[in-house]
This record gives sequence, structure tokens and C-alpha cells, in this order.
Amino acid sequence: MNKIFVAYKPSDISSNAFLNKIKKRYKIKKAGFSGTLDPFAKGALLIAFNQYTKLFRFFNKNPKIYRATLWFGVHSLSLDNQNIKEITLVNSFKKEILEKVKNELLGKITYIPPAYCAKKINGIRSYELAKKGYEVNLKPCIMEIFNTKILHYNHPFLTIEIAVSEGSYIRSYCELFARKLGVNATLSSLERLSEGEFIYENEKELNPLAYLNLRKNTIKYPQKLHNGQKIFLDDLEIQDEGSYILEEKDFFSIIFIQDKQVQYYLNKVIKC
Repeated sequence: MNKIFVAYKPSDISSNAFLNKIKKRYKIKKAGFSGTLDPFAKGALLIAFNQYTKLFRFFNKNPKIYRATLWFGVHSLSLDNQNIKEITLVNSFKKEILEKVKNELLGKITYIPPAYCAKKINGIRSYELAKKGYEVNLKPCIMEIFNTKILHYNHPFLTIEIAVSEGSYIRSYCELFARKLGVNATLSSLERLSEGEFIYENEKELNPLAYLNLRKNTIKYPQKLHNGQKIFLDDLEIQDEGSYILEEKDFFSIIFIQDKQVQYYLNKVIKC
């Protein structure tokens, strides 16, 4: 069974553990997800079964929209509601100051990912090293902040909605925001509302063809697709380099053209 849908991951469970629950419930062996959510975070998680697990790279998942609550005056090693080392009472901030900082953190910003993240260092997850007390040195990254909106401020908690590019760390955004205010802060909660056009709708089954970020191409001899035969450049209507989808009644294939050669990325993906 090929299937794709958006599930809602609760907090206090890893994305992998949640996926295992999904697999058991649907009685499926091969499944995957796109865009890991930290255990403390909740929200939309894009899930695919079987052949559809290879389609993630062709979906446009920008922007990712989150609802985050910053807790001012708290020092946490992981920049979330775990590993809290110190809580300090800090003065409240005027709304204009918060708006100013919010506006300064728009566009492309450079940041260093939190030590408690899933990035690998010499093959080992950064958070595994951090938990053991090792010093973690991660390279600076760039994330793009498309839009932010202050939803609620009840000191010391500030709740915002933020639209960011793929690969962004909201925990690092929280750290940058607090640094501009001259205080410590951590995330007390984090919820992903959407990934591009993907939103949670009670695990409604989705048609992947409606989301594939690929140009359609046409093949002169469709039987080649049915038989899985090699495709040549002259077989195709569009012969420019790039990735394309070839759609038939009951299945579709994804190919890419490079150096005048045609290769299959996926062949005969059965439609739902």
C-alpha cells in the first residue's frame, strides 16, 4: 500500500518512536517521515508508506510554520523544556521592544545549531555527545525567517508564530531573540503547524501528484515505462536537463536527464 498523509505527533515522544506506532496501527512495514520533530515538540509530521517514501525530496515544504513559546530568564542546555539549569526572574519587556527584535530577525540569519540536535559529528549524533558532556563544535548555518507574528505575551512567556525555511532550528531562533534582549531564554513549547502546503487533517490520504515539484514530460513510447526499459533522449518531448514526472493511467515514473542521458529515479510508482 502506497500512502501519504500528515500525522500529528504529540510531545514527549521521538519522531522515530511515533513512526513505529503509526506502522503498527496501519500494519505496514516500510514507512518514513519528512522533517524530524524533537521529542518535546508536537505537530504536523509528513508520513509516507512504501514507494512514496522516496518522494519527499520532490515536495516543496517551504515555509515551515511553527507556534513557539519562549520562556524568558531560563537557562537550558538544550534550549527547550529539558536540561534546565537555572531560572532567573527578569523584568518584563515593552511590546515595542519585542516587536523591534522580531523585525530585526527577519530574512537570512546565521546561527550555530544547538548542541542537542540530530546533526552528526564524525558519524555520531550531536545530542548523544552533548548528553555525555562532550564539547560540541557545530559549524554556522543559515536559516531564512520569512515572517513572524507575536500572538501573546504574558511575562515571562512570549508566544509567536514563525515561518522559516527547511532545516531551521527554532531553538536557535529563541536563543538569538533572547540574546538581543540581554537575557537567557528557552522554549517551553513548540508546535509545527504546517510544512509548505502540508497540514494536519486527521491523517487524510493525499494525492502525491498534487504536491510533486516536478515538470511533466511526455514519452513517445509509453510501453517502455510499462516494461522498465531504458529511455533515450529522443524518446522524450522535453529534452532539457532536470527531473521530470512521466504519468500513466495507473502509475507514474520519475526520471532525470543529465549529460544527455536519461535515468530512472523511480519507475512504476503505483497510484493509490
